[in-house]
Amino acid sequence: MFIEPSLRGERRGWIEVICGSMFSGKTEELIRRLKRVKIANLKVEIFKPAVDIRYDEINIVSHDTNAILSTPIDNSQKILLLAQDVDVIGIDEAQFFDNELPNVCDELAYRGIRVIVAGLDMDYTGKPFGQMPFILAKADYVTKLHAICVVCGHIANYSYRKIPNDDQVMLGATDVYEPRCRICYNK
Repeated sequence: MFIEPSLRGERRGWIEVICGSMFSGKTEELIRRLKRVKIANLKVEIFKPAVDIRYDEINIVSHDTNAILSTPIDNSQKILLLAQDVDVIGIDEAQFFDNELPNVCDELAYRGIRVIVAGLDMDYTGKPFGQMPFILAKADYVTKLHAICVVCGHIANYSYRKIPNDDQVMLGATDVYEPRCRICYNK
């Protein structure tokens, strides 16, 4: 689907964003794209925020338990240090990274690297989440995935928090969140 463009032989990079609500398949899609990169024998580095230890401390793991090895980091600037001699960078749970992540993605793309970023576009209150709006604005390609509303069965793009807690960041899975459509979310 994504073919590296070239201009007079110059290597060009770009930013792809995979976004959506919880349980929409963002991490699954990221893993799928990164596995295809590996099949093509391209050099890849994969990163996730160190705070995300829900399923594994090191691997990126989808809700369907598909996994791929990653490097947990606590600062997006480390990506620039660790992204030496690579063709593709994968970044999961981008909403948990610091304010420099959009600039890091830009710098990587300018270096000729394909950057694939996955993350929640909205938090549990329905507001833009973390640095995702800024990354979306800089993206060359955007894929918005949808879950299925657990209440009515329609397309869901909201992450409904089932337990009372006002913290914006609260790690959890089906025990804490469920996907809902716009109408069921606002009921």
